[in-house]
Amino acid sequence: MTNTSDIHEKPSAKKRADARIIAPVSQSLRVAGVLSVISGLVWPIQAAALAWAISGWVSGDTGRTGVAAMVFVLGGLLRAALDHRAQKRLFEAADQTITRERTALIRREARARADAGSAEIAALVVQKLPLLQPWITRYYVAMVRVMVLPLVLLVMAFWFSWAVGLTMLVAGPLIPVFMALVGITAEQASRRQMDEIGSMNAMLMDRLSAMLDIRLLGATERSTADFTARADALRVRTMSVLRVAFLSSTVLELFSAIGVAMVAVFVGFTLLGALQFGSWGTPLGLAEGLFLLLITPEFFQPFRDLAAAWHDRAAGLSVVADLDALDAAARVEIVGNAHPAPALKGALSLVLTGAVAALPERNVPLPDFKLKAGEALALTGSSGAGKSTALAAIAGLVPLSAGCITVCGVVLDDSTADAWRARIALVPQTLHFPDQELREWLDPDARGADPWPALEQAEAAGIVHRLPQGLATRLGETGGGVSGGEARRLMIARTFLGGRELILADEPTADLDPATAAQVIRALLRLKESGHSLIVATHDPVLVAAMDRSVEVGV
Repeated sequence: MTNTSDIHEKPSAKKRADARIIAPVSQSLRVAGVLSVISGLVWPIQAAALAWAISGWVSGDTGRTGVAAMVFVLGGLLRAALDHRAQKRLFEAADQTITRERTALIRREARARADAGSAEIAALVVQKLPLLQPWITRYYVAMVRVMVLPLVLLVMAFWFSWAVGLTMLVAGPLIPVFMALVGITAEQASRRQMDEIGSMNAMLMDRLSAMLDIRLLGATERSTADFTARADALRVRTMSVLRVAFLSSTVLELFSAIGVAMVAVFVGFTLLGALQFGSWGTPLGLAEGLFLLLITPEFFQPFRDLAAAWHDRAAGLSVVADLDALDAAARVEIVGNAHPAPALKGALSLVLTGAVAALPERNVPLPDFKLKAGEALALTGSSGAGKSTALAAIAGLVPLSAGCITVCGVVLDDSTADAWRARIALVPQTLHFPDQELREWLDPDARGADPWPALEQAEAAGIVHRLPQGLATRLGETGGGVSGGEARRLMIARTFLGGRELILADEPTADLDPATAAQVIRALLRLKESGHSLIVATHDPVLVAAMDRSVEVGV
């Protein structure tokens, strides 16, 4: 999913990101921006009331205190209410965006997988998509505030003192300039960090799935060293992002502090009578000086908020780059809607005629053959010839670019695929177990049937008896707690219990010792004896010999 072009080199990528992430929630962002600006405009009123009251205390007029306190408190309550409403809008918009992107990604990957590994997709769904939230909740409002509030406060400052206004005018624009310069580096660092997160998750999943082999081969230390090196690389990437963030924050805080300090020095010396310039004829009084001191930090605050949000936007753009790359990845669409449907009617039959499977990188010609109810057929051929692809095409998991597959007397297409899949069961070469009890997994249609007869037929009853919690056991995703052969026999028991008529088995005896392979073959033959039809893709000559006939793929 790595995008070799940096985001800052592709302005169109930023526009596409805004169209994808910001545009759908733009109404909520505009409302939040207006509320936030109104909240910011309340502060000058509070500042004026506070300066007026303090000036009165100094001059001996304490009658202003009550009015000023009421204005200040009411202003604070109003700002709190406006900020709360704005934040509510922003976080709702962020939640909607993340939910929309996550739902679309999961639904698409469930129907049409890309070449990206499950670990990379999981990292995108779980770790990266939430990084869109700070971008949505902080950046847009910060942009709106920085376009309005500093200008209003600058006009107020110039109204009382051209020197204070000039100080703000010089110091303020320097912040966005340095922010933009640092922002380029921030985007690059965020991009590298996002890539490292995805690759580290992929490596972790690979090592976990191969943990048994790693231990058997004595490669535990090597695997640990590799993981340590990758974790250290992620640490370096993360620290690079943090260094850029702290650098930009330091620069911006420096200019803000200098600006506030210069205004404070000017106001202080003016009130002491040491300076006689900087105002429009009339020297600054205590109330005017205090008002300028109170609004000056607020002049710089929107710039500081935007600087912080700039890094959030950089991280968000990196996430969108990953989403765009995954969108553009080649993928195979499942035939049909992938929804539950009543089983296809008619006598079981299967005919392949001139079928060519359409894969992302190539088309795979499939052999012509017919299968009748109760037959057992072996698909043979060299590795990469297309045996697994043929099974996927028969199941409607891979579309055709030419020819047709006829099932139960009708063409396998979008209108019949879901109903056809209700009559077949797939025994994949690599099994993945969901997070549910074995009892529930063995009964996919939740019919409440007794699983033990099916387990006996598949020679898997002993496996369940050995598990610590029996049928209540929850196996790991890759079948932790059982071997490969045991997992396949459990899968065959599931097909017994499911009652599907056609069983498609992909290399069911691969990587098994002869005794375990014999158990799997006997279980498959019991399926045939009970009336099921079989198609197995295999290199195993013993399994081929046990089938009624064989068809070679790739000739």
